[in-house]
Amino acid sequence: MNGLTHLSESGCAHMVDVGGKAATARVAVASGRIAMSSEALAAIRAGDAPKGDVLGTARIAAIMAAKRTGELIPLCHPLGLEAVSVEFDFEDSAIRATATASLTGKTGVEMEAMVAVSTALLTIYDMAKAIDKAMVIGEVRLIEKRGGKSGDWKAPAP
Repeated sequence: MNGLTHLSESGCAHMVDVGGKAATARVAVASGRIAMSSEALAAIRAGDAPKGDVLGTARIAAIMAAKRTGELIPLCHPLGLEAVSVEFDFEDSAIRATATASLTGKTGVEMEAMVAVSTALLTIYDMAKAIDKAMVIGEVRLIEKRGGKSGDWKAPAP
């Protein structure tokens, strides 16, 4: 055995068989940020961006993307998510997106939370690029996961 779960004995990529695993409650939280000009930040905060409600649209896009993660990431299982939430916080010269995904299932939801955050940030970029094309997306990472065989995990403080 090579120890890598997504490689077969012969070294070929494959989807992990979770058929024999017990369904357990699983939660994942991911976060990321998009840095931008004060003009873009003010327009988003005031709801005055040219394309409309930036954060409302980004929230919907994030939820839609989380539900389709198995179609986007080749070796992810398609999951029946039970909940996805997306929150936004204004920071100095940036907006932070935090997504939480959960289900009761046989595999984790880390990728769903990460895809949700990434999509939220890309949607913010798309909706505000007329104001600031130099926005920078970064710091996308898993913050926490709960449940499953490997147990709970929290990211170390930055």
